[in-house]
Amino acid sequence: MSTPFRNFKSRGISRAHMNQKFLTGSKRIQRVNQLIKKEISQILLREVEFPSGVLITVTRVESAVDLSQAKIYISCLPEEKTSKVFQILNQQIYELQKKLNQRLRMRPIPRIKFIEEKETKEAGKVEEILEKLKLKK
Repeated sequence: MSTPFRNFKSRGISRAHMNQKFLTGSKRIQRVNQLIKKEISQILLREVEFPSGVLITVTRVESAVDLSQAKIYISCLPEEKTSKVFQILNQQIYELQKKLNQRLRMRPIPRIKFIEEKETKEAGKVEEILEKLKLKK
């Protein structure tokens, strides 16, 4: 039975390093993530209507190693409208998937799933605290 780890010892590469490369550091996965981010951003900008005064941003995309699923992280301003934005996105997810499938020239095409970006909110809070501390000095 052939595995991608065959002969890894003869090349001086550890199994942990090989796992890391295949799971997270694959250039193909990174390129697919960038491509999906670009295409889904254009689709959302041009073809989905959000409530007025709402700004949404595709912050990052994380694809599974086997490209079966892609998590698309979305941030929304103002934060009070986040639930409405995700309701709209989830109502149109099949249409968005279809449009993404038509634009991408690759196989397999990951199934998309929208997730609220929480890290940017936390980073914003940290920056706000740092600014307050800076002003106190």
